[in-house]
Amino acid sequence: MSLEGKRVIIFGGTSGIGLATAAMAVQAGAEVVVAGRDPDRLASALTQLAGAAAGVNVDAGNPAALADFFRKTGAFDHLVLSISSGGGAGPFAKLDIQGLKKPIEGKLLAQLSAAQLCLGTLATDGSITFVTAASARAAFPGTVGLAAINGALNAAAATLALELKPRRVNVVSPGIVETPIWNHFPEEQRRNLLEHEAQALPVGRIGQPEEVARAIVMLMENGFMTGAIIDCDGGARVK
Repeated sequence: MSLEGKRVIIFGGTSGIGLATAAMAVQAGAEVVVAGRDPDRLASALTQLAGAAAGVNVDAGNPAALADFFRKTGAFDHLVLSISSGGGAGPFAKLDIQGLKKPIEGKLLAQLSAAQLCLGTLATDGSITFVTAASARAAFPGTVGLAAINGALNAAAATLALELKPRRVNVVSPGIVETPIWNHFPEEQRRNLLEHEAQALPVGRIGQPEEVARAIVMLMENGFMTGAIIDCDGGARVK
């Protein structure tokens, strides 16, 4: 299968993995719609995409806004869900369990809501790709909350692949990737942290957004893959 002439919607496509996926889909000939809740980041993403994609400001955590978005956007072929609200990390003994409500709503429920509400306009031979995280299948101290959220999405994919057939449902599970999510750390601390993580991986480095994007695009293009989880994590699960 080719993305040439296909319509692709990317939630969370304003930075990092989502933006890299948008750029790669555009290069593959797709008509891309980038959706994000931050208007400034959306404008910046569209500038970086050099006008080759459309953009819509929408909060994936608002079901009514999501329903309106899909109704107005109309028919399309592929949905990529790279949505997250952050939060959920920390040692379990001190983890604010009630505080998990925000990341659960901002990632798990937002991604599932978008997948459900798109069904009226998603092509019958189309696909949905969830973007989760390596914490779902690799043991990292301090990531119980993240593992629960991402693991739930991973677990849902196979069942959705059966329920939504012949539409395809897959997951890409990235590990440590150099994206703007790390920018809230002071520069020296950020570099030290990423270098430390790189040394612990079999590949000896952290990932780049384009590497994860390539896996996402492959799943959109490969019509024989459904219910799959692609671990793009530098070997985090085997270290």
